[in-house]
Amino acid sequence: MAGKRTYGDRCGIARALDIVGERWALLVVRELLLGPKRFTDLRAGLPKLGPDILAQRLRELEQAGVVRRQQLPAPAASRVYELTDRGRELEPVVLELGRWGSRTAFPAVPAGFGVDSAVLALKTLFSPEAADGLQATYELRFGEQRFTVRVSDARFEIHRGDAEKTDAIIDTNPATLASLLWHGGRLTAEVRAGRIKIDGSRPSVQQFLNLFPLPNQPDPVKSPGR
Repeated sequence: MAGKRTYGDRCGIARALDIVGERWALLVVRELLLGPKRFTDLRAGLPKLGPDILAQRLRELEQAGVVRRQQLPAPAASRVYELTDRGRELEPVVLELGRWGSRTAFPAVPAGFGVDSAVLALKTLFSPEAADGLQATYELRFGEQRFTVRVSDARFEIHRGDAEKTDAIIDTNPATLASLLWHGGRLTAEVRAGRIKIDGSRPSVQQFLNLFPLPNQPDPVKSPGR
């Protein structure tokens, strides 16, 4: 990656940041954690990122062995970007960073919350203790995007695709889901307003919503001498 800035530090952290420390790089990785995407799909998930910078970040990540380009077979025949094995190793790093960041204040300006962000937030904040004894399968729908969710033995699994047999199907949008999970929304009120549709057991859906608590907020920083 000739010409790319470097920290010039032998520490592994610095060398990692030489690869993914540029602005937007880790968010590009985030957008690919759930599977391959076309350039236009990446733009949709990162609407504030211009096409030139996105193309540059993809080139840099490809040169670093984090991302690769693939050609889908006919009839799609689209070019997509996906994480390499080395790139997928970043998933626990990204999720832990998300968990750490969930304890900070939201941006002061209006900010989006996409489908992939919502799904990764579930993976980030899942509480095995809250899932103790729960065995359930859900289908989570965000418009045309569908995900199968399985909770078993205090473990959480989610992947793209329809579920064959479910305890409940949850059809909503990322903002409504976030409201129910973390901003005091009430399931009955959101159902009545039509912002969420449930096919199946409503108590099971309420159990699902209880699986993703926000971590405790850090203690406020005290001024010196107090």
